[in-house]
Amino acid sequence: MAVNKIIDSGKAFEWGNTSKAYAKYRDIYPPFLYDKLREFGVSADGTSWLDLGTGTGILPLNLYNPKADITGADISAQQIFFAQSAAAEKGYNISFIVSPAENLPFPDNSFDVICAAQCFWYFEKEKTRAEIKRLIKPNGKFIKIVLDWAYDDEISAKSIALVKKYNPFWQPENLATEDMFDDLFEGRKTEIYSLKLAFERENWHGRMCACRGTLASMDGETFKKWSEEHIKMLENYPEKFEIEHKLYISVFEF
Repeated sequence: MAVNKIIDSGKAFEWGNTSKAYAKYRDIYPPFLYDKLREFGVSADGTSWLDLGTGTGILPLNLYNPKADITGADISAQQIFFAQSAAAEKGYNISFIVSPAENLPFPDNSFDVICAAQCFWYFEKEKTRAEIKRLIKPNGKFIKIVLDWAYDDEISAKSIALVKKYNPFWQPENLATEDMFDDLFEGRKTEIYSLKLAFERENWHGRMCACRGTLASMDGETFKKWSEEHIKMLENYPEKFEIEHKLYISVFEF
């Protein structure tokens, strides 16, 4: 179990508990994001790319290029298990390792691009900053990504409120988006886009199951009660709907 005093008032959470739901429901990044990352050279022919906090390997799997050397690292062995299974099923040659972002088993100047999507605020900032600086090649890039739901969207607002009913320590607001404006290195360039993503009731419920506030930190009985009430809440809406999101991409060039 992970504990971070600046996250959810120090309440413990375990991403491994979400792995099955994460692998099934968190692959929600739009093609637009992958197109932008390719523009920045992510997974380009002949390059080495590291995805920090890779989870179930969503970015490497969607940006796979057999002509690139791709590695995903995550502290959760359960998350990496699902990433490795998905890569094997697709026949993709991706290296997935269990490792904290703060202490990675690679030599200096190993990567042309390092990415961190939906995760950087979980890391020890200064240690991870030093690792990125050590591992990045000259003229390389470090890219942070956040895809955040709109808090004033009716369905997301009610879903968030329901999670907080059962888990009042959960604090989703601002943590991710504020991190995108941190000048970790000089020359930060941040792009922001408004997007509408399509969901059905099941995969929106699954998306909420795979967040830190539910499966990662609720006990079994509490999760069951929340899940039943959330499913019932969604019955008030059409089977298919859109949720407003904001996409943030911060790029640092070395």
